[in-house]
Amino acid sequence: MASPKKKLQGLVAATITPMTEHGEINFSVIGQYVDYLVEEQGVKNIFVNGTTGEGLSLSVSERRRVAEEWVTKGRNKLDQVVIHVGALSLKESQELAQHAAEIGADGIAVIAPFFLKPWNKDVLINFLKEVAAAAPALPFYYYHIPALTGVKIRAEELLDGIQDKIPTFQGLKFSDTDLLDFGQCVDQNRQRQFAFLFGVDEQLLSALVMGATGAVGSFVFRDLSTLCSN
Repeated sequence: MASPKKKLQGLVAATITPMTEHGEINFSVIGQYVDYLVEEQGVKNIFVNGTTGEGLSLSVSERRRVAEEWVTKGRNKLDQVVIHVGALSLKESQELAQHAAEIGADGIAVIAPFFLKPWNKDVLINFLKEVAAAAPALPFYYYHIPALTGVKIRAEELLDGIQDKIPTFQGLKFSDTDLLDFGQCVDQNRQRQFAFLFGVDEQLLSALVMGATGAVGSFVFRDLSTLCSN
């Protein structure tokens, strides 16, 4: 897979977690899934165990095994495998982050804790900082999805000074319909040092016009991968 210094951009597939009819994870088809993405869709970056992958509905052991399978089957085929390691428990997030580093993932992403919610930017950054520290060699992405977490801290506010607290911070997956907030994030990123990956498929064209560097999506027509790359 790619060097961690390579910027994550373009089309990133939010992978599903394949299941059998009995609700067990069907690990046997993940290799075929990799080949389908690469050979038929031209997609070489993936986002594992996110919302589309039902990561928060899986046990920690299942999440670890899913991550291992994607990294193993994607070796020498995929460019970057980013693992979502967010959880309600800080300890579980740290364990998943450390595991992602151990298996050779290319980056980690984390949502805000959504039961006992952070009440301001500083509390949220402190949580994210502790998770990032568990995998200090991996690029770190914040997964902004307030409709599901209920955490209403604006992404634009979070970006202010975040890299001073989290040196490995590389950008965010913006899964919200608030294009004003997204536009203000882009305005802060005039040097394009961060990756801004848009996560609402229905608004992706608007986000690309505004300055998104790519997309993490579950339903994107194939030609859009070219638009995301240009």
